[in-house]
Amino acid sequence: MKMAFYGSSLLSSYWNGAATYYRGMLGELAKLGWEVTFYEPDAFERQQHRDIEPPAWAEVVVYDATPDALRAVMARAAEADVVVKASGVGVFDTELLGVMQTARLDAVRIFWDVDAPATLAELREDADHPLHKVLPELDFVFTYGGGDPVIDAYLAMGARRCVPIYNALDPPTHFPVPAEPRFAYDLALLANRLPDRERRIEHFFLEPAHLTPERRFLLGGSGWADKPMPANVAAIGHVGTAEHNAFNCSPLAVLNVARDSMAEVGFSPATRVFEAAGAGACIITDAWEGVELFLEPGAEILVARDGREVSEHLAALTPERSRAIGEAARQRVLRDHTYAQRAAQADALLRAQVAARRARSAA
Repeated sequence: MKMAFYGSSLLSSYWNGAATYYRGMLGELAKLGWEVTFYEPDAFERQQHRDIEPPAWAEVVVYDATPDALRAVMARAAEADVVVKASGVGVFDTELLGVMQTARLDAVRIFWDVDAPATLAELREDADHPLHKVLPELDFVFTYGGGDPVIDAYLAMGARRCVPIYNALDPPTHFPVPAEPRFAYDLALLANRLPDRERRIEHFFLEPAHLTPERRFLLGGSGWADKPMPANVAAIGHVGTAEHNAFNCSPLAVLNVARDSMAEVGFSPATRVFEAAGAGACIITDAWEGVELFLEPGAEILVARDGREVSEHLAALTPERSRAIGEAARQRVLRDHTYAQRAAQADALLRAQVAARRARSAA
């Protein structure tokens, strides 16, 4: 069966944290028999910062960010059995909702939300948001986090069904590698500079750096060049996905900091949590509701309520304990949280809905 997926980028993680999720999910769906076509705009210099070339398991159509090019790729939705519009494409997000009308009558229609807390905030603030009109027409809203609070919110806004398809691990992509000296710090954080996360990064990362000047901190990600940093923080800019394993394996611990909206809603583990766990990293995360559903606090992940607790976790860590926590996390995600498992969940839902759609059309 054919899937048309309109998203931000499959080929580039540059200012695009969803790339890992798309690659893991869609790669596994392809193994289950889906013919995936991914439509991504040439925008935000992502094509100049590709992490991968088009994979064998998907057709990738890169289109110019122009109205004519947009109309051409939207017309191709009529070829698919399942049509997906993802959140956060970055250009033409409103116009791309029109693929739901371009799709065949018997096609399954999905809004796949890779930032549900932010999307829901937009919907609450804007009664005229175009997604309000589209929601009742969709077969599913899929989200990569949020749990019951997000499900309940989407249903209250008119969605027929909302199902979390959580972030996960792609074992062939994220795995232990030898440590690299250039990433061998006490605490490392990989995060682009975003307005709704910067305050939390100051709190959970820069404050511990101030508190422990004898420790060495590493910050990877775009947008930090003009941010004042303590002397013991090294900011190295964008880190390509090919270097993520070494980035996660080399420090004593890696830090996860949720964005404001995701921390508030909870049940929203970032892709980097599973990347780091798959590499066997010892993860320290800011506290958010639902973390225990994915990793066991104290045994598989360390949870901090503020910057001081981050510092305390670092002070108590030995290399031996760091390795033990990282290995426990790796075993847990390999057992319970792989993209193969998530794709099997999505595949069952999609195939059942395709069959139901076709049966209604034939009646």
